Amino acid sequence: MSRLRFGTFLAPFHKPGQNPTLALQRDLQLVEHLDQLGYDEAWIGEHHSAGSEIIASPEIFMAAAAERTRHIKLGTGVTSVAYHNPLWVADRMVLLDHLTRGRTMLGCGPGSLPTDSAMIGLNPTDTRELMEDNLDIITRLLAGESVTKQTKTHNLVDAQLQLRPYSDPCFDITVAAVASPTGPRLAGRFGTGLLSIGATLTQDGFDALAHHWSVVEERARHYGRPTPDRSGWRLVGLMHIAETREQAYREVEYGIEHWFQYFQKVAAFPQMAVAGGDVKEMIDFINEAGIGAIGTVEDAKAQVQKLADQSGGFGAFLLLGHEWANPEATRRSYELIAQNVFPEFQGQAASTVAAKDRASATRTAHAQTQLDAVDHMTRKYEQEKSAQG
Repeated sequence: MSRLRFGTFLAPFHKPGQNPTLALQRDLQLVEHLDQLGYDEAWIGEHHSAGSEIIASPEIFMAAAAERTRHIKLGTGVTSVAYHNPLWVADRMVLLDHLTRGRTMLGCGPGSLPTDSAMIGLNPTDTRELMEDNLDIITRLLAGESVTKQTKTHNLVDAQLQLRPYSDPCFDITVAAVASPTGPRLAGRFGTGLLSIGATLTQDGFDALAHHWSVVEERARHYGRPTPDRSGWRLVGLMHIAETREQAYREVEYGIEHWFQYFQKVAAFPQMAVAGGDVKEMIDFINEAGIGAIGTVEDAKAQVQKLADQSGGFGAFLLLGHEWANPEATRRSYELIAQNVFPEFQGQAASTVAAKDRASATRTAHAQTQLDAVDHMTRKYEQEKSAQG
């Protein structure tokens, strides 16, 4: 596996009833923190209901985050393309690409919350059908084409973009996938990356990893596209890391129950089924089902390696932003991962360890030469004094 990128997938998940202004500021501060730690990517969600995932426009959030950061790339995670005029989706992303000087990425999905689509008269079948139609239009517009097409929700007449993307030839585009082959099929057809949101969130998602990439490759061949590059495959996973496993367990007691209850009782999203009745059962579910890591940096390394083995290799690992722990402990978790896990998968750990081992192996001999040098200079000085009388 080549250099693995790391990032976050920030839905976000905030407990209803708290100050939303402060919660959004905390999200911005987290992206700032990740930029300083050297994280590669931050993907921002779009949701409009249910009270927890409170970012309605990832593009607006990304514009604010771009002004606070220098290096991290910012993606829509994801734009619910079925909800929008595809012309304006493409147009807004090109604008962001210019404003960020190439730090923009477009993630596409049908929309995960039925309570969102219901408010605009669409059901989950509608959104999935519109997803394919709109993605076709978006990719054609970004390629510089003029598009005339009638969809279920919009009529485009000789539609075209007035600006070309800042990125050459275009910014990264990726399609979301949970457990079904729908996302991989579209990624292969349109030549985009794949964003496996369900990679570790469900056993089905984990089991489907290798199959998903085979679907991407098969569809790419079918449409005459080049063999897809695995660097465009991103896996979303669950982690909270502390100095000890016991500390990590204590820290997630802060908010893990809300996260579980959101998927169990609020979000009508059965693909993300999670089990556990109390906090201990929830922690055990994450660790024992193998869908995440609550523990130490060694647990985090093992989880990433397990995903690499299961998938056959991928380009980026995205930590799901979940607020299981308080803000300070959450920031520390990201820091521990950057400090200790990144090097293992980015080719930096082995070289420093090897340098230490080489120095250790020759220490005795080098130490003696240092002592000999001190003795030599001491005797030389004594000889100079004697010569001066």
